[in-house]
Amino acid sequence: MIIKCMKSELISGINIVSKAVPSRTTLSIQECILIDARTSAITLTANDMEMGIETQITGIVEEKGAAAIDARMLSDIIRKLPENEVTISADENFHVKIVCEKANFQIMGKEWEDFSRIPYLEREEPVEISQFSLKEMIRQTIFSIAVNDSNKIMTGELFEINENILRVISLDGHRISIRTLAMKNNYPSRSVIVPGKTLQEIFKILPGDTESNVEIYFTQNHIMFVFDSTTVVSRLIEGTYFRVDQMISNDYETKVTINRRELVDCIDRSILLIREEDRKPIILNIANQKMELRINSQIGSMDEEIDIEMEGRDIMIGFNPKYLIDALRVIDDEKVDIYYMNAKAPCFIRDAAGSYIYLVLPVNFVV
Repeated sequence: MIIKCMKSELISGINIVSKAVPSRTTLSIQECILIDARTSAITLTANDMEMGIETQITGIVEEKGAAAIDARMLSDIIRKLPENEVTISADENFHVKIVCEKANFQIMGKEWEDFSRIPYLEREEPVEISQFSLKEMIRQTIFSIAVNDSNKIMTGELFEINENILRVISLDGHRISIRTLAMKNNYPSRSVIVPGKTLQEIFKILPGDTESNVEIYFTQNHIMFVFDSTTVVSRLIEGTYFRVDQMISNDYETKVTINRRELVDCIDRSILLIREEDRKPIILNIANQKMELRINSQIGSMDEEIDIEMEGRDIMIGFNPKYLIDALRVIDDEKVDIYYMNAKAPCFIRDAAGSYIYLVLPVNFVV
């Protein structure tokens, strides 16, 4: 194999596929990036057996072939090279040569035929949404998945399609995030649980172009995202997702309309007084068209008032400030509506159009 391409192309491709290189594995071949130039195209692939990513880069194939190279070594070498054309060659004994200007590296590759290719999926009936919309939906929900939870379903997000409506849901036992998008076309109904790790990596590599689309393909066990020259294939999480609709209520005793930025800034200031181990709640006292925010910790105390528009009864309720601010930060509206039932029931942050719903459970506190 002999290929030639610009350093910038190689770096871009390596950055994309390296998201699927496992940090720990007993199989050294999984630590590699496969450079496949057996056709006139140059394709880079990485696969950790749960998620696989491949992307094509621009270059010249002078001699067809393939090479499997340790991902970290390949990345480190390419980054240190001059900003110029790079030549990578490999022989039948897996000797790899990387040349750029006067720099000449010779390293050992691996048996590329042992590399596990990403699963082949039939590209039929894709769901199409803009790159920007998908990236936004991930950004606005991914923070509320569970990390390393014993219930694996909580570590993923529900992708639910009903005609032209895509709904993405995540939860971790303390909060729920729901984003809804109206798509241009109708599609067959589907409901799958996508691993949070896959979505986090897609968020990092997805350009987010408003004019370009992502094609999403489904099988019983896999989901595939195709955008630009990149393909991401991931296993789905098996199981039945929680009946979130049963947890959502339209009833409320108190409705607050508040400037989102003011509330975020206020909560952000209160967090300065909280150590991670303290788990001190922020207390909201809502009355007389004002929201008073109070916090008391071992470090000190804070008290601040924000003007609000209020309907219904006065209420005093406590929350983990992190859970509140996480939801508020991903909302783009200038003002938000927050609905409360009582001090023991969750609050709901949602817009009139129903494009987002955030549920946050309250915590007990002592006045």
